[in-house]
Amino acid sequence: MRNLFPSYIRVPLVFFTIFGLIEFFMDSGEKPAFIEYPIIMLFLVLVFLIIIAIEVIIAALENIMFQSLDEAAKTRYLASKYKTIKFTWLSNTYKKLVGTKPLEKEHELILDHNYDGIRELDNDLPPWWLYGFYATIIFGAIYLARFHIFNGDNQYEELESAYAQAKIELEEYKKTAKDLVDYNTVTVLADAADISSGKTIFEANCVACHMADGGGGIGPNLTDKYWILGGGIKNVFRTISEGGRDGKGMIAWKQSLKPSEMAQVSSYVLTLQGNTPAKPKDPEGDIWVAEEAVKSEIPTEAMEVITDSIISIENETP
Repeated sequence: MRNLFPSYIRVPLVFFTIFGLIEFFMDSGEKPAFIEYPIIMLFLVLVFLIIIAIEVIIAALENIMFQSLDEAAKTRYLASKYKTIKFTWLSNTYKKLVGTKPLEKEHELILDHNYDGIRELDNDLPPWWLYGFYATIIFGAIYLARFHIFNGDNQYEELESAYAQAKIELEEYKKTAKDLVDYNTVTVLADAADISSGKTIFEANCVACHMADGGGGIGPNLTDKYWILGGGIKNVFRTISEGGRDGKGMIAWKQSLKPSEMAQVSSYVLTLQGNTPAKPKDPEGDIWVAEEAVKSEIPTEAMEVITDSIISIENETP
């Protein structure tokens, strides 16, 4: 390697290889590692100095050894040191691909045509051109069979298939990616582990305002049927995420809690419904009744009458 690359190439090559490995393995965010961690800058300076020192030491040793040789040995050493490596395989491959004949054999290719002293050579087509031509024939045959005989998918059908597969993979990913949940997609978590995690989050962040049993203090009572900003998993999740009423409500927790954690604590809050706290706070807000419960309590005949009334009013409105 020392004979192939001079020192002014070896030193930067080794240094930047080490530099690249450090940047690859060090997690420094958006900033380079040597800026985020100044100790790395010192390390790189030391590495650079050590590489230069190694080059100087090796050169000095070679010079001392060279001076101790006799004239014949010096000649052999210099010949081996400055010997150039010839890539004969590359030149041979080029000659085979071009397919030309040497000048001394051109007389075998001369045709009888003579144009004012200009003679024509009967050269064969270059092998590289023939190989490319044969490859296009094979490609054309495969293309013809796939798309015009066996009716393979064209680019539009392939795009639609890729979209459909991507949607399936996205839905599968959403099942395990709990932090993709939001106000519109959140559902009540019934798993014991989720409820336990929600309780831990509640006890760490919410007991100061709502008490450990949910009876309320600075914040409202969470055990009764009254809700200021609406009950149900979606409203509770949104209240925790975005905060309560401006100026006097709960702070927004979306900067402190992950979506999965807000879903867990929301589900735990709903389990407090119906409990009897030690010192329950007076009800605040309105009684919350889920829309599904309201629809189920209204008889079918009444729903039809209400629907007909709405339609008739819309028709009479100019």
